[in-house]
Amino acid sequence: MFSIISLILFLFSLAFTVLYFVFWIWMLIDCLKYEPSEGNDKIIWAVVIILLQALGALLYYIVRRPERIKQTGQ
Repeated sequence: MFSIISLILFLFSLAFTVLYFVFWIWMLIDCLKYEPSEGNDKIIWAVVIILLQALGALLYYIVRRPERIKQTGQ
């Protein structure tokens, strides 16, 4: 019984880790590819995403990405 619960918890944490990593990479690539090169926004957001990891990616997704899409259409 204990091994089944351990296996389920391991698989859940593995799936969560993979999803987190994919989301983090997606936001970093999105920032580097689509942020306008004018000013320092691209560099600042890339540093925020890299240093703050999940929180930085989530902040970029919630705060900056919708604004950028509204401004540039990308």
